[in-house]
Amino acid sequence: MRFILCIPVLFLFIYLNGQVNTENPDLKKHALYLAQKYIIADGHVDLPYRLKISNFRLEKEYLGIPYQTNTGDFDFVRAKKGGLDAPFMSIYIPSKLQIEGGARELADSLINMVEYIAKNQPQYFAIARNPKDIIKAKKAGKIALPMGMENGAPVENDLSLISYFKNRGISYITLTHAKDNKICDSSYDTTRTWNGLSPYGYRTLDEMQKNGIMVDISHVSDSTFYQTIRHVKVPVIASHSSCRKFTPGFERNMSDDMIRMMKINGGVIMVNFGSSFLDGTIDPYNDSLRTVYQSLMVEKGIIEDSDEGKIFKESFQKQYPKVYSDLDKVADHIDHIVSLAGVEQVGFGSDYDGVGDSLPKGLKDVSDYPNLIYVLLKRGYSDKDIEKMCGGNLFRVWNKVLKNAK
Repeated sequence: MRFILCIPVLFLFIYLNGQVNTENPDLKKHALYLAQKYIIADGHVDLPYRLKISNFRLEKEYLGIPYQTNTGDFDFVRAKKGGLDAPFMSIYIPSKLQIEGGARELADSLINMVEYIAKNQPQYFAIARNPKDIIKAKKAGKIALPMGMENGAPVENDLSLISYFKNRGISYITLTHAKDNKICDSSYDTTRTWNGLSPYGYRTLDEMQKNGIMVDISHVSDSTFYQTIRHVKVPVIASHSSCRKFTPGFERNMSDDMIRMMKINGGVIMVNFGSSFLDGTIDPYNDSLRTVYQSLMVEKGIIEDSDEGKIFKESFQKQYPKVYSDLDKVADHIDHIVSLAGVEQVGFGSDYDGVGDSLPKGLKDVSDYPNLIYVLLKRGYSDKDIEKMCGGNLFRVWNKVLKNAK
């Protein structure tokens, strides 16, 4: 019975979310042109950690994948096709290392990996420590590799490590990740260890500003966000966050009031492309499909790993496929930020290689940025608006942070 009831829900979902596709060849051609003309900076690409946990030998892990591969979401060939110039390589630190130890060591090893890629494929990649490096790399036909540290755990209890990581090429630090750490509380953690920033967290912010490292407020709790905004003297970034309006109750995304505060601060919100960040109905619906599938397996007495189980799974997934968000929903988030704060507060923070197979239709890898630009052009955004979203807004924040440090 539950399975039967699920079918009209699926049709309703497709009906409500389906878009009539009216192509404009001239506008599409212009979108491709703009993707190559303007610098596209992406606030968050999880390539380093994906390579780290892959089963490739060291040489292949460092060299073989980034140029061209059929796995993952990023490589040089697809990036050039999509016009991507500056993907921020995420130096991702799992929250468990805050307790187990090894956060600093992992950060160093991932930075080493990015440096190794650039050093051994200099015709394709270049390390970038500032906007000027990115401009230089684009002119040379290379992909710039700036770095951002996702989770401030490697800073440990030693503020001198902030200047150390700055010297190693880290340009932003996401204050925490999935759990509260020594700096602040996480949006995913209900413990609320500090009710925002810790005393050490305030000192960390001061040291980051002193060293010209951008403050990233993705992943932090609401109280952490407001305390950070009130404390800093520079614009901040949300390297990969979207709008809570479309995902009620999901604190990881930004509320309307927070978006307005970003306008006052002068920061930039780099929209996350993951389907669960874009549409609050996606995960519950896919979860319901899994529940129905598992119930039917039990009802029919089918063992999942058996030949019969494999046939049934393939048939079920073909008839009732998993649903994803789409390009229009990404544009809806951008529209919403613009309506509250202005076009100067928008950027792209895809979370490629970090959100698995949940990427929306039309934005499945780094070759697809022209598709998003096309939709934005169709919605009436000007070339100048597109330039700001692609990288101009981030560069404005980044340069202000660097200037403040001087």
